[in-house]
Amino acid sequence: MLSNKAKYALKAMFALTSLKDDQRLQSNEIAEDQNIPKKFLDLILLELRRHGLVQSYRGQQGGYALAKSASTITLGNIVRVIDGPLAPIACASVTGYQRCADCDPDTCLVRYNMRKVRDAISTILDQTTLAEASRMKPKKQSTPSRREILEYVP
Repeated sequence: MLSNKAKYALKAMFALTSLKDDQRLQSNEIAEDQNIPKKFLDLILLELRRHGLVQSYRGQQGGYALAKSASTITLGNIVRVIDGPLAPIACASVTGYQRCADCDPDTCLVRYNMRKVRDAISTILDQTTLAEASRMKPKKQSTPSRREILEYVP
């Protein structure tokens, strides 16, 4: 499940995507506009800056901006920086694999199915750029049927 920290990071990155080249947003503006606790946002922005996704600027015209084009940053980049591996369990992870002590990774049905979940999540997040996602217009969403969910799984 996506953490609140990752959700807030995505919201902050969407806010920064709307800026023109010479514009900056201060963290208090992002916090207020996106309804994010300011101290928590400051920690998130620091982490995003350390990983080269945002830049911070000092002074009266200071604030935050994207460190690179929104078309080169994927949602997967952001989520991994904040939450780490996408897999729901460690033995299904590609980047943070840890073998389970109680099963055979070659025959474990839990691992097999959690890899499918990880692959589906990864496919969507790694193929969706911040620029693309910020242009999407949310509409009222219904709960997908089991069939619709299974159609996403490769």
